[in-house]
Amino acid sequence: MHSNSGTDLQKFPVSDSRTEVGTFTIGEVAKMIGSKVRTVRYYDEIGLVKPTSYTEGGHRLYTTEDIWRLELTTTLRYLDFGIDEISQLISGELPVDKALDWQIESLTTQVSALTNMISILRQAKRHQGDSLRYMYDLIHEKALNIEKRKQFISEKVEASHIFDGIPSEWRDPMLYFFNKYIINQEKISAKQTAAWNELQELISNPKFMKDLKNIEFFFVHMDHQPRYDAAIWVRKLEDIHDRLNQALEKKRAADSPYVQAIVEEMIMLYANSKQAFNKEDFLRSFAEYAQKTRTPLLERCNTLCSIISPHFNLLSKGNLVLFQSLQRKLEQMENQSCEQPKG
Repeated sequence: MHSNSGTDLQKFPVSDSRTEVGTFTIGEVAKMIGSKVRTVRYYDEIGLVKPTSYTEGGHRLYTTEDIWRLELTTTLRYLDFGIDEISQLISGELPVDKALDWQIESLTTQVSALTNMISILRQAKRHQGDSLRYMYDLIHEKALNIEKRKQFISEKVEASHIFDGIPSEWRDPMLYFFNKYIINQEKISAKQTAAWNELQELISNPKFMKDLKNIEFFFVHMDHQPRYDAAIWVRKLEDIHDRLNQALEKKRAADSPYVQAIVEEMIMLYANSKQAFNKEDFLRSFAEYAQKTRTPLLERCNTLCSIISPHFNLLSKGNLVLFQSLQRKLEQMENQSCEQPKG
């Protein structure tokens, strides 16, 4: 999907050492980039930056291009990028601008959390003799427990009329993953609390609700007849996402047979049971639906939820692989249609 996204990396300024001829041992490389041998070895083991060649004795040998990638990795790690994001950046799967936006948002949330923690500590310090008790009470007063979160979301859903026209038995499935990973999160850190506080503000924003209403709930219109009832549908959706997580863990490509098989299962999960089913039309409709979810406010919501819950973050990454795979399948089908003789 982002075949040109890696071009920005080629423009990244590098030192003159990149043009030197020859190879270097892992120890030499570690000194060059100011890292440890075990770190360089780890990057090889996880497939992030692998050496170009090996000695006859099996020792790693790195070229100047390999060193450049390791230097870039070190820089991105300094800026708190995750290993997965670095891997996608280097491979070109993730556009540079998009990755920078995500990281800016994440760090902004961390700044908010740190500012909040500093405020709590300063207030506690002023209560000399009872600082620890005051700090404890203040944190628990600020923290929203599960029941308060449920109440907040329930009130917003009711006031927004966002589920008007959707059968009642399908309303809980629409919020299933949000409730599971965000609302029912047991204990959250200061960073997660800051993200939740911003998420509350976002959900209270009329522009956000307008964006949310513009997303057609893809398969639960009154005239649509899903193949399964709501409870079975949710179980099948969970199974699909579990398998997507395994695909991520094993670094399966979006166009791999493994992921394509998951896509086929997902298509049948969303397909209407009563009407004739055209796969190409479905894929095109789903691609349009996915595009509608990419407004700045909706993407910020997704980022905040990913900060609040590592499980939701994994879910988002799985969805990205799913959408990429759907898009590629659609492109293949359209190309095949164009190649078929007319008349």
